[in-house]
Amino acid sequence: MKNDHPELDRFDRAILGVLAVDGRISITDLARRIGLSKSPTQARLRRLEADGVITGYRALFDPIRLGLDHVSFVEVRLQDTREAALAEFNAAVARVPEIEQVHLIAGNFDYLMKVRTQNMSDYRRVLAEHISTLPHVSNTSTYVAMQAVKENALSDII
Repeated sequence: MKNDHPELDRFDRAILGVLAVDGRISITDLARRIGLSKSPTQARLRRLEADGVITGYRALFDPIRLGLDHVSFVEVRLQDTREAALAEFNAAVARVPEIEQVHLIAGNFDYLMKVRTQNMSDYRRVLAEHISTLPHVSNTSTYVAMQAVKENALSDII
């Protein structure tokens, strides 16, 4: 059984810190960077993967170079917040590719979404055709981001 919060020592944290910046680093270079030999580094990496601390590896894309530089944050209030309604909303929101992140919030609204589109008219289309028609949505409020000051900073807290 996987431990929900496995104990991480300084070497484990060093591995995570290096991988957060360079996920394609070789085991040899990773071992050298953290100050261990190759075999224990590889064993630690496998354990971090098996424990679910490392959940995968992927390529990161520059959304601006892909023409997706319009970011909006959307507060969503639902008409119904019973578990069945939340589950229905969650399933529907997962099918909208422009919605990059969705968080259930404890506060004056129910969900906060990060939506990435090409421009304002594209966002308006997504809002009208997808977000506003999601199950149980009663109203939304949109905030347009002018600049990303800090993103993808998990490596800072490891």
